Amino acid sequence: MARVKRLTPEAEWRELTTTAADWKAADPALLATMLGQLHLIRAFEETVLELAGEGLVHGPAHSSIGQEGGAVGSIAALRSSDAVNGSHRGHHQFLAKALTHVTKGALDPAELVTPPVAEVLHRTLAEILGLAPGYCGGRGGSMHLQWLEAGAMGTNAIVGGGVPMAAGNAWAQKHSAKPGEHGTDLTVTYFGDGAVNIGSVLETLNLASAWKLPVCFFAENNGYAVSTTVTEATGEPRLSARAGGFGIPAWRVDGMDPLAVHLVMREAEKRLRSGDGPVFVEALVYRFFHQNGPFPGSAFGYRTKEEEAAWRTRDPLDRVAGEMGKLGLIDDDQIASIREQAQEAMRVAAGALVEADPGAAKPGARRIRPELWPDPAFVDAGIRSQLTEIESARSVRDAKDLDCEPGKFIDAVWRVMDRRMEADPRIVVLGEDVHKLSGGTNGATRGLAARYPGRVLGTPISENAFAGLGGGLALDGRFRPVVEFMYPDFLWVAADQVFNQIGKARHMFGGRNPVPLVLRTKVAMGTGYGSQHLMDPAGIFATSVGWRIMAPSTPVDYVGMMNLALAIDDPVLVLEHVDLYGASGPVPVSDLDYVIPFGSAAVRRAGGDVTVLTYLSMVPAAESAIEESGVDGELVDLRFLDRASLDWSTVGSSIRKTNAVLIVEQGSIGPSYGGWLADEVQRRFFDWLDQPVARVTGGEASPSISRVLERAAIAGVPDIVAGLERVREGFGRPGSGGQGLGGQG
Repeated sequence: MARVKRLTPEAEWRELTTTAADWKAADPALLATMLGQLHLIRAFEETVLELAGEGLVHGPAHSSIGQEGGAVGSIAALRSSDAVNGSHRGHHQFLAKALTHVTKGALDPAELVTPPVAEVLHRTLAEILGLAPGYCGGRGGSMHLQWLEAGAMGTNAIVGGGVPMAAGNAWAQKHSAKPGEHGTDLTVTYFGDGAVNIGSVLETLNLASAWKLPVCFFAENNGYAVSTTVTEATGEPRLSARAGGFGIPAWRVDGMDPLAVHLVMREAEKRLRSGDGPVFVEALVYRFFHQNGPFPGSAFGYRTKEEEAAWRTRDPLDRVAGEMGKLGLIDDDQIASIREQAQEAMRVAAGALVEADPGAAKPGARRIRPELWPDPAFVDAGIRSQLTEIESARSVRDAKDLDCEPGKFIDAVWRVMDRRMEADPRIVVLGEDVHKLSGGTNGATRGLAARYPGRVLGTPISENAFAGLGGGLALDGRFRPVVEFMYPDFLWVAADQVFNQIGKARHMFGGRNPVPLVLRTKVAMGTGYGSQHLMDPAGIFATSVGWRIMAPSTPVDYVGMMNLALAIDDPVLVLEHVDLYGASGPVPVSDLDYVIPFGSAAVRRAGGDVTVLTYLSMVPAAESAIEESGVDGELVDLRFLDRASLDWSTVGSSIRKTNAVLIVEQGSIGPSYGGWLADEVQRRFFDWLDQPVARVTGGEASPSISRVLERAAIAGVPDIVAGLERVREGFGRPGSGGQGLGGQG
C-alpha cells in the first residue's frame, strides 16, 4: 500500500490580534500620531466625496473611508527613504506616507495641522481635482499620486499593475545599502483582494522570493471587487494563503485595528531590513462606501445595510480613540478637537481650490478656481526627455573615423554592453538566460556575467514581473536597467508593464521624473519559430506613448545607438534582427564611447527615382533589390523610428528630390510600422508626392513554421523589386500609384 507523507509549507503563516496588554505597552506618542493621521485622512476623504457630489471631481473618487487603519498602521514607523506604492484606491496610503514624511512620524494632537501638513492636504486635493498645484501638475488625479521625495512611488489604476514596479524599487534598495548601515530600506506595495489573482502579482511574488527582495506585499482585503465578493472570485478566500506557495512568510491581521497592523509591520520589518526576503500581509478591512462615489454599497443592492452597520461599529478611528480613552491618554473633548482641526484644515484646503460659482443657477454652487487649471499647453509636455543629457556626447557619422576590424554584428552587441557596464556601475542587465549559455541564446551578453557579478540577472520566465521590475529600477533612478525580451512577441505577456506603466510613467506623474530603461529584443523572421516568436514590434511601439525606438542595421550604428539608449532618460526599445547577427562588417574595437547623431537617418544609396524608407535587415535587402530592379532608388535607413526621433529632415529632403516613396518592411501588415509611417509621410509631404505612398510588407498572417509558408508570409528581395516596379509604372502619372504589398500582397 502506498505511503502518504503530509507536507507542510516552508514559510510560516500567522495571525495577530492585539490584547489590552498591547495597547498598554504601546508608545502613547505613536497612538496619538496614528489617531491624528486617521482623522486627517478621514476628513480629507469626506471632502473629496463632498466635492465629487458637486461634480467638481473629474473622474472617479475611490474613497478609502473605513480602510484607513491598514495604511496608517503599516506606514507610521517607516522611514522617508522607505517606499510605498498602491492601487486606484490609494489616497490613504499616499497621505499616510506624505504625512509621516513631513512630520518625521510624530503628530501633536493639540496642534495637528502644521504648515507642512496643510501643504500635503492642499497639494493632494489639488492633484485629485486635476489642478496645477498638485504633486503631478494635475495629470495624475485620484489614481496616480506620486511624491518621490516622500517615498511615494505612485498609485496605479491597473489592478496589480504597480506590484512589479515595487519589486524594482526594492531591488534598488537592497543593492544600494552601504555596509554597516542599520538595515536596508524597504518597499510596501498595496493592492486589493482582486489583485491577488492577477498574473503580475503572482509572478512578482515568485521573483521577490527568489531574489530575497525587501518588499512587503500588503493586501487590503475589503471583501469585494466592485460588487463581486472574494468568496465568489476564489476558492481560497484567505488571501495570505497565496504566500506559502512562494516560500514567503505571511501575516493575517484585522485592518480595522491600526495597532495590530503596526505590530505586524514591526515583525515584518525585521525580516525585510535584515535581507531575508519578502513578506505578505493580509489586512481585513471594509470600505464604507461603494467602489466609487458617495453612496454605500447597499444602495446598489450587493451589500446589506446590516452588514455595513456591523462594520461601522469597528471603525478604526473609534478603535484607537476608545483604547486611548481606556488608558487615560485622551478624553472626549480632545477627540472632538482632533476631528475639528482635521475638518477645518480640509475646509481651508478646499477653499483655496474652489470658489462660489457666480454663474450658477443653484444657490451655493461652487466651481474650481479658474486660475488653478493647468495650462492647456502642458498637455504633451514631459512625454520624453529634452535630451540635454547627451548634449556633450561625441558623435561619429562615418565608420572611417573609428578603429574597426572585420567582425560580426553580434560582436558589437556584447562589446558595447561590456564597455558601458565597465564605465557605468548603474547598468544592470536582466532577462531569461542572459547569465548563461555563453551570453544568452544569441551571445549578446557574452562574458558579462563573469565580469560583472550580480549585475547580469537571469530571470524566471515571467515577463510581467521582470519588465515591471526594470520599470521600478528606472523610476528609482539609482540604476539603469537593460531588459531583454528573448522574442518580441513576448511583450504581449507584459503589455501592461511595457505600455501602461513604463511608457506612460514620466508623463502620467507630471513629466518630471526620468524613466531610463532599455528594452532589447530581436526580430527572428526566417528562423522557423512560427507565429508566436517572429513579430516586428516597431509598429506597436511607434503608436504607443513614451517609447523611443532605435533600429541599427550595422555594427557601427549598433555601438553608437546603444550608447545613446543608455545615456538618455527615456525608455528605449532597441530592435535587433537575427539575420544581422552573423553579418560581417567593420566592428569597433578600441573606441566604443561614441554616439550616432541622435535622430539621424542614413542615406545608404543616393538616387533620383524613388525614396525607399526601411530599417534593420531590410536595408541590405532593399539595396540588393534596387540594383536588381534598375530603378534609381534613394535608400534611407531610418535608424530612429519613433515619432519624436525620426529624421524628418532627411526624409523630406529625399522626397522633395524623388517625389515618390516606397516603404519597405518585412513583417505582417496588421501591426505594420509602415502603415503609421505612410500616414505621417503623406500628411507632411503631400505637396511633393506625385503618387500615393507605396508599401512593401508581409502578408496578413503571422509567419508559419513551414519554410515555404514562412517565406510566403514575409517580404524579401523579390517583393521589394516588385514594389519598385509598381512605383516605376506610376512615374509621370500623378495619382496612379498604389499600395504595393509584397509577400502575399
